[in-house]
Amino acid sequence: MNRWRDAVILCVVTAFSTAAFAADGPATLPPKVDFNTYHLVDFATDTVLASNDADEQLPPASLTKLMTAYVVFGALKSGRIRIDDQAPVSVKAWRQSGTRMFIEPNSRVAVDDLVHGMLIQSGNDASVALAEFVGGSVDEFVLQMNAAAKRLGMNHSQWRNPHGLPAKDHYTTAHDLAILAKAIISEFPDYYRLYSEREFSYNGITQQNRNQLLWRDPSVDGMKTGHTSAAGYCLVSSAERNGMRLIAVVLGAQSPRQRNDGAKKLLDYGFANYETRKVYSAGQQIEAAPVIGGDAEFAGVGTAADIFVTIPRGGFSLLQASMDRLQELAAPLVPGATVGSVNVSFSGHPLASAPLVVLTGVAEGGVWSRLKSALK
Repeated sequence: MNRWRDAVILCVVTAFSTAAFAADGPATLPPKVDFNTYHLVDFATDTVLASNDADEQLPPASLTKLMTAYVVFGALKSGRIRIDDQAPVSVKAWRQSGTRMFIEPNSRVAVDDLVHGMLIQSGNDASVALAEFVGGSVDEFVLQMNAAAKRLGMNHSQWRNPHGLPAKDHYTTAHDLAILAKAIISEFPDYYRLYSEREFSYNGITQQNRNQLLWRDPSVDGMKTGHTSAAGYCLVSSAERNGMRLIAVVLGAQSPRQRNDGAKKLLDYGFANYETRKVYSAGQQIEAAPVIGGDAEFAGVGTAADIFVTIPRGGFSLLQASMDRLQELAAPLVPGATVGSVNVSFSGHPLASAPLVVLTGVAEGGVWSRLKSALK
């Protein structure tokens, strides 16, 4: 006996204007930009909206500090270090070349100040001081960077230092940097707010955030710039408009203006041509499903997590959701048990799928309940 019944079509929408574009995408093509490597992705759904050479391995320059920050934020969250800890500044950190926050050798600096100096002032000296404090040594910290990248699924990245100055076999990709940006935003929302700060002062020196999009676009609230002669001008940016967040990665631009203009074009394109919608909320009951032999006749079923979809803007009426559920649900049922799947499509094309789970548990019923189920 087939225990699965035919898919039940669930009405996701009632009325919404149909888009004036092809069903499988917007009419407007991605913007032309003056560099080869970029990646534009929706934060909630990981939908790629525009991309080119996103898996090419390239030197990341100071975008390396995103991974350094991810490891430091993890140490803060786990309690291994505290934000008000005073980290010692080694001569090695003080002598680090490139951009600096101007910490003094043989002094102690609060982790909070070092994080600000690394993210806002892009201090290479701050990056080394943090690496030594968290990892015990720069080499040990780099091992932690690579281990974190592996856990996140950044399969085309390799790190050799915490600051991003040129080094052999030190590389990443636009795709991997988008994965990292999403992880920082979702796992460390309190620390992510640091990326939007426009300036930071330390040791009597005030430096501005190098991400000029913070001034040009009020929806941009992060993240990090980078530049070396080998890497060109790079930027990972993130913006949120009307509840929709996008991440744009630009690598290898030839000038700051090229980098900034291109990133803004990508973000504007994504917001203008796409929208992200929540189809179901976590714990939302989709159906009251009949139960055999239980102390209740029905069990609520739904999804354990929110279901978001990203679609061409104006195309909400083309969404459909179907539910495949076990034909027979027999008690006992425990909350969280998987009993099927929920599938969302756009104009016939699959978009998202999630497990259908029991929301309200049902205990096994008495003799009368089991007899009544048998008679039915």
